[in-house]
Amino acid sequence: MRRILWLSICWLMFSGCFGRWVMTKKELREYYSDKPKPVFITIEKDSIKLFCATMGSDTLPPLLLIHGAPGAWYGSRTMLDDTMLQKKFHIIAMDRLGYHTSRFKNKRKAVTSLETQAKAISEALRLNKSHEKGIVLGSSYGAPIAAELAILHPEKFRQLFILAAAIDPDKEKFWWFHKYIRRGPVYWFLPRYIKTATDEKFSHVKELRKFEPVWKQLSIPVTMIQGGSDKIVDPSNMGYARKQLLGKEAEFILLPGVGHMIRFSQSKMLREMLLKSVDSVQYQSLLQR
Repeated sequence: MRRILWLSICWLMFSGCFGRWVMTKKELREYYSDKPKPVFITIEKDSIKLFCATMGSDTLPPLLLIHGAPGAWYGSRTMLDDTMLQKKFHIIAMDRLGYHTSRFKNKRKAVTSLETQAKAISEALRLNKSHEKGIVLGSSYGAPIAAELAILHPEKFRQLFILAAAIDPDKEKFWWFHKYIRRGPVYWFLPRYIKTATDEKFSHVKELRKFEPVWKQLSIPVTMIQGGSDKIVDPSNMGYARKQLLGKEAEFILLPGVGHMIRFSQSKMLREMLLKSVDSVQYQSLLQR
C-alpha cells in the first residue's frame, strides 16, 4: 500500500504541475511543423557539453535566454520564434547543464553551482560574430545564473533582465511533497528532469547565500519583472532585489495579477522592452559617429 502511495505521488507530479515544463520530440515536431525551426548547435569544450538553439543572424547583438528549474531551451520558444526580435538579435537559448541534452563531465546529473552554470553558458557567446555587447535574460532559477554571468563578463553585456527571479535565500518555497521526494524510494521513480530540479532546489539556498556578497559587483543596468500573483516564486523577492541593487542602475516592474510564466504571458511586453533597449543603443551609437 505504501509503495502504491509513493508511485501515485510520483505520477501526479509528472503528469500534472511539472508536466507543463516538458515537450516531447513529437510535440516539438508538431509545434515547428508550420514555422521555421531554430538552428541547433552543441558546444563541447573540456568537461562541458552545451546544447543551444539559435535564431537570427550571428552578426547581430546576442540575446542569451536562460531557463529555470526544470526547463529546456524550448521554454524560450516565444522569443526564439519572434520575427521582430530575430531582426535585431542573435537569439540563443540553451539547455542548462544537467537538463535535456547538456552535460557536465559527461554526466546527466544536476549542476547546482551558479558559477559553474554561468561559466558554461558563457561558451554560447562563441556562436556570435557581432563583437557587440548583448543582453542576458534569466527566468526563475535562471535569474541568479544570468546575474552571475553579467558579473563574470560585464564587457559582454549591456543589460540584464531577470524574470520571476528566485534570488532571496530567505524566501525559497518548499511544498509538502518535497520531504517525500528528496529522500526515499519516490526519488528513484522520478523523471530525470525532476530529479535535477529537486537537487537544484535543495542546494539553491546555499548557493544564494554564497552569491549574496557578489551582487555589489554588478555593473550593468538591470530590469527585474515580477508577477504579483506568482505562486512559485514569492513576489517579495523584488524587495530583496531592491536592497541588493541599491545605488545601481535598476528598474523594477511588478505586474499585478500575473503569474510565474512571464515569458509566455507577457511576451509582447518583453519584446517591446528588448527592442527599445537595442534601438536606444543603436541611436546612441549613431550620435557618437
